[in-house]
Amino acid sequence: MALQFSTVTRKGPITIVTLSRPEVYNALHTDAHFELEGVFNDFAADPEQWVAIVTGAGDKAFCAGNDLKWQASGGKRGWGESGFGGLTSRFDCDKPIIAAVNGVAMGGGFEIALACDLIIAAENAVFALPEPKVGLAALAGGLHRLPRQIGLKRAMGMILTARHVPAREGLELGFVNEVVPQGEALAAAERWAETICKNSPMSIRASKQTLSRGLEVALPQTIAEQRDYPAVKAMVASQDYIEGPKAFSEKRAPNWQGK
Repeated sequence: MALQFSTVTRKGPITIVTLSRPEVYNALHTDAHFELEGVFNDFAADPEQWVAIVTGAGDKAFCAGNDLKWQASGGKRGWGESGFGGLTSRFDCDKPIIAAVNGVAMGGGFEIALACDLIIAAENAVFALPEPKVGLAALAGGLHRLPRQIGLKRAMGMILTARHVPAREGLELGFVNEVVPQGEALAAAERWAETICKNSPMSIRASKQTLSRGLEVALPQTIAEQRDYPAVKAMVASQDYIEGPKAFSEKRAPNWQGK
């Protein structure tokens, strides 16, 4: 697939997706959404790719959200089934996805980051859901994910004021995992990804799926049902399920197959 609005780099089992519209702070329009849907479909389907990182081109922005100038000029607005940036409605990907936020993450850009499993932010990163300032609402998941991740009152404070939140405050609020110096967000995200890849990818997928599904139902139900979750069943049937205990008993590093 020829890419116009993003780039994809693979480093071993790690896929790095860069939103590449720096002239508009990596804001996204319809064609970019559908391109990114294909990019993340490919990542999800590739057994050799275990972790993805999404970041923005340039040193100013992760993603400024919806391309309002495109919309105001009559450009068609919309995205595919997987949502804004190919991620906000992607509920069936059990592989970890990390946001390396290297600058502003506004509106849909913040919603992309919230849809990721981890957020690594540079010190110059700024987060906001400013949609009310332009007569819109954060309907790509932000209004639902933010209160689930930081609590109702804190989320209301951000949403109703549409205020900008710097990276350090994001760490204190709990939606940022680590803050690093400006220019180092991607390198730090790669460090996190490499650490994740030392574990069994089958176990990681089973863990992510169990956690995600478990949050949707009562605790007794998810504990009773978790062994029937597809990723858990795949883990138990995998070579990794045999290799892990064997490597431990032999006092060596495991050779994960991811299948």
